[in-house]
Amino acid sequence: MSRPSPKLPHLTVPVPADIKGRRRSGSIVKVEEVGGRTEELLDRSAYLNINANWVNAKGAWLIHVVLVFMGKIIIDTIPGMTQQISWTLVNLIYLNLSYLMFHWVTGIPFDNELHGGAYDDLTLWEQIDDGAQYTPSKKWLFTAPILLFLASTHYTNYNPWLFAINLTALIVLAIIPKLPQLHRQRVRFLTGDASGFSTPVTPSFPKMDQNPLHAANPADAHFG
Repeated sequence: MSRPSPKLPHLTVPVPADIKGRRRSGSIVKVEEVGGRTEELLDRSAYLNINANWVNAKGAWLIHVVLVFMGKIIIDTIPGMTQQISWTLVNLIYLNLSYLMFHWVTGIPFDNELHGGAYDDLTLWEQIDDGAQYTPSKKWLFTAPILLFLASTHYTNYNPWLFAINLTALIVLAIIPKLPQLHRQRVRFLTGDASGFSTPVTPSFPKMDQNPLHAANPADAHFG
């Protein structure tokens, strides 16, 4: 007759609450809106933003035409420069500089303390006319790169490769950043861990007796 096997007592080990770990974000790309807090709106209205108001001054529109022609003259002085390459370079340089100035750099370079940092997250394009859309200044800034693209396309004799380069730069650097749908929107990449799993955390278990003979009280054991 076989002897019955002893039943050892059931041990319950407490699991710390932080063993679940840190939650990770399940998205790689995140779109968020900036500059919409009430206190920031009040700080912007406290003083005149001279960083953006210059676009409405006299001669502000004409300066774009002057800079384009000055750049064209300088580029034409390069030995061996052709008109096709010259107009393409003028167009690309203008688009890159305008993108850097209006859509990349944020904040204001002077008197920032007067506005309490309310413009720190806004680009120059978002500061112009207090963010209003379809104002005369913004219509001109939207039209100027298109006119330069048409001029460069004409003077490059409608070369298909140069046309593709100029058109791509126009869309990416001048048209898309100015769309109202992207106003004060920021695309963040890899803002958090994107695996979708929890970060494991090493649990801290309570200290137990190292002697296995004292792990359980023999008196508590039940035999069948």
